[in-house]
Amino acid sequence: MSETTWEIAVLRAALAAAEARASAAERELTQARAVVSASEEVIQHLRLQIAKLRRDQYGHSAERQARLIEQLEMRLEDLETDLADDRAKAEATAPKAVVAAFERRRPARKPFPDHLPRERVVIEAPSACTCCGSARIVKMGEDVTESLEVIPRQWKVIQTVREKFTCRDCERISQPPAPFHPTPRGWAGPNLLAMVLFEKFGQHQPLNRQAERYAKEGVEISLSTLADQVGACAVALQPIHDLIRAHVLAAERLHADDTTVPLMAKGGTQTARLWTYLRDDRPFAGGASPAALYSFSTDRRMEHPTRHLAGWTGILQADAYGGYNGVCDAARKPAPVLRALCWSHARRKFFELADIKAAAKNGARKGKKVAEEISPIAMDAVKRIDLIFEAEREISGLSAVARRDARQRLVRPMVDDLHDWMRAERARMSKHNPVAKAINYMLDEDGRWDAFARFLDDGRICLTNNAAERALRGIALGRKAWLFAGSHRGGDRAAFMYSLIVTARMNDVDPQAWLADVLARLPDMPLSRLPELLPWHWSQTLQRKAA
Repeated sequence: MSETTWEIAVLRAALAAAEARASAAERELTQARAVVSASEEVIQHLRLQIAKLRRDQYGHSAERQARLIEQLEMRLEDLETDLADDRAKAEATAPKAVVAAFERRRPARKPFPDHLPRERVVIEAPSACTCCGSARIVKMGEDVTESLEVIPRQWKVIQTVREKFTCRDCERISQPPAPFHPTPRGWAGPNLLAMVLFEKFGQHQPLNRQAERYAKEGVEISLSTLADQVGACAVALQPIHDLIRAHVLAAERLHADDTTVPLMAKGGTQTARLWTYLRDDRPFAGGASPAALYSFSTDRRMEHPTRHLAGWTGILQADAYGGYNGVCDAARKPAPVLRALCWSHARRKFFELADIKAAAKNGARKGKKVAEEISPIAMDAVKRIDLIFEAEREISGLSAVARRDARQRLVRPMVDDLHDWMRAERARMSKHNPVAKAINYMLDEDGRWDAFARFLDDGRICLTNNAAERALRGIALGRKAWLFAGSHRGGDRAAFMYSLIVTARMNDVDPQAWLADVLARLPDMPLSRLPELLPWHWSQTLQRKAA
């Protein structure tokens, strides 16, 4: 072997050794990353559990902890994704190596629902022993691995055939009558109509996006055709909406709230309003089913809630917005509405003064420097109100009489103490002090404290108006998808459909399945049996059929 050949061999050996060391280092780095990802996930799991335990201890009104939990859950989702990625890379680089620190006990996977159909895919069995090659093999069992799969949406055309017969004696033609359809001309089935309605108003998918998706699936449906069907369905479902409206306005107590809705106008958009009036008697063990009624208006003037609640009397739970003063007027006929104000709104004003991050963020937005220190008086107010919230959670779901008695015994001393404390603190403050303004929100105007304290003497009243805010949460999220309402009639139609869909959800009913069944049965349903199609009766009918 020449000297040159020997040097080449030595260099190749050195290169191979370097590559082996580099591969080993890369595998070790990959394993280390996987270990770090697993450790970080465990830490985030523990932090999330601690935050939830603290929230359970100190109450759901701890808004800072609620934000913390949301942030931890989002962070945990990313970490779990990173962990799966690192695990896959570690297994690919070192399939035979097992690192003890990386292996973490995973929770047992929930079995797939029993109602899902099962499709057996049998892998071809060996015809001979894989060890000795003998053909004398006998089946001793099997291992089954389940994986969840989805079948893409299938479209079909239903042909309804009506045969004609002619009479040999009188030569008259006999034929069964055409079936009734939910909408005129009946080209769309009830399941398709329910899907379009729920996607638009329940999932906030505009019709143009639906039309694009249908076209990709091989079914061309124009935007105008879909819009025609939505309008026709609104007309067909009017009797159900009327029954829900009557049910809501028959309540002795209602939650009320509103949210902004952009409305298409000349030169841009204008700020319209979507109002909700919600009946929910479950907190005081009432027997009536929950329901929601929505209304649309182009502005927020007082005349709108006055018109919406014309003729209704009872207790209205809402925020301190002055637009409800019309229904609370002492001269109103047949009687004025009693006002019960929301403690969550009052507490939020103190909480904002006790939240360092929120104050700093708002100050930066306005170009001001905010000292990052918590107002001790605001923090004290939050703690006092939190005690009232904690006592209220213990009596949720009891009867109205039991709730009133418990409030008189447990909550009234705390409310009276809070009232005296706020008056004493306000007397020592400047009227321009932000904490004084938060106190004035509860004490200043005539009768406002009475409206806050009204829940003490009536077990039907809730401490907060959160039920109405939850009913508007989906609309606030949907604004980012549909951007604006195209017209006043479009806003009215949206309020109409929200009343149906949210009412179904409040009764634990699948809105799409319910709408499909209602649209299928409504044409042949006599007026006397229409209440059977209301969500709370519909679910009971399904349970009886299942039984």
